[in-house]
Amino acid sequence: MTEPIQCAILGSGVAGLSAAVYAARDGLGVIIAGGPLEGGLLTRTGTVENFPGFPEGITGFELISRMRRQAERFGARFLHASAEWIDREAGGIMRVHLSGGTVLDAETVILATGAAPRMLGLEAEQRLLGHGVSVCANCDAPFFRGVPVAVAGGGDTALEEAVMLSRFAAEVHVVHRRNRPTASRVLIDRAESAANIVWHPESEITGLLGEDVLTGIRIRDRNTRLERILDCAGCFIALGHIPETRLVGGLAELTESGCVRCFGGTARTSVPGLFAAGDCADCRYRQAVTAAGTGAAAALDAAEYLRRKHPESGF
Repeated sequence: MTEPIQCAILGSGVAGLSAAVYAARDGLGVIIAGGPLEGGLLTRTGTVENFPGFPEGITGFELISRMRRQAERFGARFLHASAEWIDREAGGIMRVHLSGGTVLDAETVILATGAAPRMLGLEAEQRLLGHGVSVCANCDAPFFRGVPVAVAGGGDTALEEAVMLSRFAAEVHVVHRRNRPTASRVLIDRAESAANIVWHPESEITGLLGEDVLTGIRIRDRNTRLERILDCAGCFIALGHIPETRLVGGLAELTESGCVRCFGGTARTSVPGLFAAGDCADCRYRQAVTAAGTGAAAALDAAEYLRRKHPESGF
């Protein structure tokens, strides 16, 4: 039987890569399973303006690329695979079952699986995904040049999407449930300064129209309950995200919001040897910079766990 790797990191977004930099630099053997979306959701983001050290901003893809090169320089190894489930074996070894049938034994695991977009839950949603329905304006905005589109949501993500879309679309209809957006002030100001953004407060999308491609949406006023149809060629869903914790369901304790529960201001979970970082463990802030910080904390906690387990190791 081969020796288990010292640290397996599941997920290759900001949290996973930050953990990889710290763990590999600390002398741990590190393998990263990249996950279904290598680089995480930040690779779908345009310019990141609020990550420290980049006063002119940096694209999400470039930031992730730099972090990956940094992790590789310290010796972290990458696998193009996704974790499918985790067992904890006798002796405390974590057994990670990867796509393709590979099994990875590890003394510690850092869960950095992020979060998935929250969808509307409408019948036509999956059928029209990629055919007018999208979760990524940065990916798809140029396809909607000169036509009307809608954005579902009123938070930071929704208004970032709306502002980006306003550069391409004829009109951008922002449909949000509250009377005011919940986004940061700077994003609200940007969206309100765009002449082609149309606001639909206290409203919700109740239907997606079209068979093969989206032709419009049905929205309902939450006060009057009256419904009407908006003609649009695109609907961008920006309702936040759901923590990706299916890997540890039944294994680790979760919070009421569905995030992995960490204890004592650390990245430690209810399972010895299992640590969590980033959006899978953060149901409050969900920022790239906080994900990086918790990734570093998870690596430091994993190293401390191994030192206590193997006091003779010397690392």
